[in-house]
Amino acid sequence: MNPLRTRPAVDLTVTTRGEVTLAAPDYARTKLLNVIERLHEPVLAARVKLTQEPHHTVTKPSIAQATIDLNGRPVRAHVAAATMQEAIDLLQERLRARIERVRAHGHHVRHPERFAAGREHRPQRREPAGEEHRIVRHKSYALGRRTSWEAVFELELMDYDFHLYTDAATGDDRVVRHDGATGTYRIASAGAPPEAEPGISVSTRAVPELTVSEAALRLDLGGLPFVFFIEAGTGRGNVLYHRYDGHFGLITPAR
Repeated sequence: MNPLRTRPAVDLTVTTRGEVTLAAPDYARTKLLNVIERLHEPVLAARVKLTQEPHHTVTKPSIAQATIDLNGRPVRAHVAAATMQEAIDLLQERLRARIERVRAHGHHVRHPERFAAGREHRPQRREPAGEEHRIVRHKSYALGRRTSWEAVFELELMDYDFHLYTDAATGDDRVVRHDGATGTYRIASAGAPPEAEPGISVSTRAVPELTVSEAALRLDLGGLPFVFFIEAGTGRGNVLYHRYDGHFGLITPAR
């Protein structure tokens, strides 16, 4: 008889912020290990973050986020709910769905209906109490060169609201987002607009050339979740976005 194969212990960490109940971390660990133990692929690391917002600020104050390293590919899920137990249950379900997309990649990547689900469980953005908006996080990294559908896949795999990337064919900086009004995806380009294709629409509006300060003013006044702009000093596509804590985050390509 062959000996039973056992999965190596996974480095699973759980962190908390706010008044998270003492039972929640163990509940989250149990739920995530239930997902991991059913996988055939090696899981190199896993982390969970639980955040409890004050109940008077938002209607879904319990936020759960998980990222696992699935044999070198990060997979992420991010949800909010009325209670922490509900958030953790949703997190487990959403993470399972994203792992299935890793396995399906290359077969169903051009079927947007397989991707865009569960966005009603997004965390809610709140206004910073008694403060002006400010940039509290700046991420700069080398943008991956992607086709349009590869960018869509990465957007959904990482549970992002938008994804900044470089087009594989043209080298132009582009941003893709899910269009909730149409249920499809929409791309804006710092260069020539790409060709539209089924499931992906294209913005023909010129991307503005702005300084970061000008982009912050536009984001503050415009009511949009993010601003995609060509940074005046570098000529590269940047994204300034609203964080869930009410402040701003900035993403810039590494030079």
